[in-house]
Amino acid sequence: MNAEQGPPKIADPLPQSVLFCCDHNAIRSPMAEGIMKRLYGMGCYVQSAGVKNDLEIDGFAICVCQEIGVELSRHRARSFDEMRDWGDDLSAYDLVVALTPASLHRALDLTRSFAIQVEYWPILDPTGMGEGREERLGYYRKTRDMILERLLDRFGPSRTSWTPPA
Repeated sequence: MNAEQGPPKIADPLPQSVLFCCDHNAIRSPMAEGIMKRLYGMGCYVQSAGVKNDLEIDGFAICVCQEIGVELSRHRARSFDEMRDWGDDLSAYDLVVALTPASLHRALDLTRSFAIQVEYWPILDPTGMGEGREERLGYYRKTRDMILERLLDRFGPSRTSWTPPA
């Protein structure tokens, strides 16, 4: 152990179910869902939702996740309200991770009568950032990498054969 690093961080146990949420379920929460599934496999039930579902999955999000072997092209956006309408009970989740202030507010409102842990991970919104394709992709990569880092910090190393890029 290096004295400057301190003791190694012990990752929290993997919950049985996690819901990631953001504003539109088009960039950040689908990225988090896809990356978590790739990292931890079937060890945890993972879904994502948005406050609204008025957008389709973002093409730049698909592209930067594809770069690391995470498939998002089949993702279909859904909202908290659609979850309820389709019978997906929010009380069945052990952990809700909000990636935006609006989704945090909505998650806290919807879970106030349940014993569900809600966490807020402020993740960069890459929408509209950058000039030109490559610069825009750079912001999306930063968002993807922020999510990947938070997942690894929170739950530890991958439990699948997939090794995330360094």
